Amino acid sequence: MPFKDRSALRLIATRGTAMAVGAAMAVTTGLAAAPAAHALPSAAAGALRWAPCADPAKPGAECAVLSVPVDWDRPAGPRLDLAVARRKATDPGARIGSMVFGPGGPGDSGVEMVVGRISRFSPEVRRRFDIVSFDPRGVGDSNPVTCSGGLLAERPSPELGSQADFDATVAYNARLRADCRARTGPVFDHLDTARTVRDLDALRAAIGERKLTFHGSSYGTLLGAQYAETYPRRVRAMVLESVMDHSVPTTRDFLRSEAATAEDSFQEFVKWCDGAANCALHGRDVRSVWQGLLDRAGRGELEDPAKPGMSLSPSDLVNRNAFRKFYDADYAGLATVIAGMDASRPLPASPTSTAPLPPATPVFCSDWHLPVRDYQEYASLVAAMRRTAPDLPYLLPIHMVAACLGAPTANPQHRLAAHGAPPILVSNARHDPATGYPWAVSVARQLGRSGVLLTYEGQGHGSVTSGPCMENAVDGYLTDLAVPPRGTTCPAVPS
Repeated sequence: MPFKDRSALRLIATRGTAMAVGAAMAVTTGLAAAPAAHALPSAAAGALRWAPCADPAKPGAECAVLSVPVDWDRPAGPRLDLAVARRKATDPGARIGSMVFGPGGPGDSGVEMVVGRISRFSPEVRRRFDIVSFDPRGVGDSNPVTCSGGLLAERPSPELGSQADFDATVAYNARLRADCRARTGPVFDHLDTARTVRDLDALRAAIGERKLTFHGSSYGTLLGAQYAETYPRRVRAMVLESVMDHSVPTTRDFLRSEAATAEDSFQEFVKWCDGAANCALHGRDVRSVWQGLLDRAGRGELEDPAKPGMSLSPSDLVNRNAFRKFYDADYAGLATVIAGMDASRPLPASPTSTAPLPPATPVFCSDWHLPVRDYQEYASLVAAMRRTAPDLPYLLPIHMVAACLGAPTANPQHRLAAHGAPPILVSNARHDPATGYPWAVSVARQLGRSGVLLTYEGQGHGSVTSGPCMENAVDGYLTDLAVPPRGTTCPAVPS
């Protein structure tokens, strides 16, 4: 799932720090009560006042604030300031307009992307467009979800063993939601992507674009797809990269598809290692070595490479050490980490813990209706995931399901109906660890005549700049509206 997205969720917890997960989910920390790094005085609704961003180490970006209603059904009610950033086109004479980037996660900061990671866009796109992005509501400097750090640290393990554990998790989730709502304010109940679609359209108007040019990545593809559904005739061009399929109907289907795509990436890693002389595990039984590490982690005997002297949980071994490497298809790096842990001396057996999920979980829970009746059904779902992904137990999607138990869902799954939209480019790697290729195929089909699938025959999460074939196809579409022929594929670029 796109809970990571090279993705770093920047959410603030009172007392201590909060861990962040993005739909595959990488982890970062935020400082309690930190001042907004990029925020400027609020502008009136529909207006943007640009000024240099407040990071002198990364010049060139401009920041602004866009005021929008907390509840779009009550436009005269409380308002919310969205943090916005842009970098102007590098060739003003060839400028086409603005392209808005939809950040992933949920929980990535679009402002941080524009200020510090602008290189993720191709030189041609940067030459022809102002690159604009924002922190979605509840994220970064846009009224971040705020919860008690102490309460976050009390999260029950998602490895439930009984109905009592299940009931305790439901009760804990209710306590956490109440705490986060009290600390965050009214926006807490308006975090779903359908609301962010309205924010995106307000941003389109504020930057003076009659029609939207948009690039959404990972969780940002949900925002793009629902914008095209809501405002199909306001779209100029739209790239959906590493695609979420919001039509997956059931909890079991969701977990099975996430497990299958993660296991596919593990199999790609094993295949690479078998044939690569520079693999640190070359000539060994990779699965056997990996299983040995899982066993040691389960006994609390595996040292965390990032925290000497501390034990590594099986969940963090899978998600923080293996799954994260799959995002960049960093197989050599993963093999080196595994070989190093395999050679390490066992720690004295000790209890292990799983990193707490972030308060951003409400963004995901408000978009995904993933009910579980009771412990018996939960255990059945866990068993099904392990059958589908035997090498990757404890995958984070099951953690997210546990974290959403009992939560309301404002924007549940449904099939897309973007009638009247122009051609939309749906881009996905064949072996994406978080948003599997079948999801991209499904979304392209749901878009009907508007959906154009562009396939990268390689690995990793994100593909639009993976070699000249992909880059040229995407650049030509964004700049000249030249739609690639249906069925276009691009070869994998050697890592």
